[in-house]
Amino acid sequence: MTLWSRTRNAVYGEITRTAMELFLARGFDATTIDDIAAAAGISRRSFFRYFGTKEDVVLGDLAARGELIKEALEARPDTEEPWTALVSALHSVKDASSETDEDMLKVFTMVHETPSLRARSIEKHLQWQALLTPEVRRRLGADPEDPFEVRAEALVACVLTCLDVAGEAWARSAGAVPLEDLFDKAAAAIHR
Repeated sequence: MTLWSRTRNAVYGEITRTAMELFLARGFDATTIDDIAAAAGISRRSFFRYFGTKEDVVLGDLAARGELIKEALEARPDTEEPWTALVSALHSVKDASSETDEDMLKVFTMVHETPSLRARSIEKHLQWQALLTPEVRRRLGADPEDPFEVRAEALVACVLTCLDVAGEAWARSAGAVPLEDLFDKAAAAIHR
């Protein structure tokens, strides 16, 4: 990694930490981009060099997590059925995360209470679906050119919806039940 990349990553991390502190203290909607820029000691223009929107500060790393899930899915044994492979891939990414449950709960709560974050989160999940579907198609032996082959998209969409429903319940319950348990319960309700 070059010095420029390390510097950019450090600034990105500092802006993210500053913004998250403001969001958690004031609320997402009450915190402006100007507030974040001032607190981080940067210009508004510099903010937009790192983030396309205020929502991306909260959800920016979801795209990267999609890549990690894809890699974890591709690493699952070929003998594993697609549903199990998807659920296991999502678990492995959570297990590898350095975020504490407390920090994740704060973010999940903010996302589920803020309509613009909720919409952006769904958009990111659609990106995950596009990343994961080709591997599920391969596992199903489906023709990738068949426009009527919808099984892979349906499986991926259902697993991601299970994750979303579990996250919402986890936030609503203030973390009273582990997220993993809620996700497994939602996944089991779909796949018996």
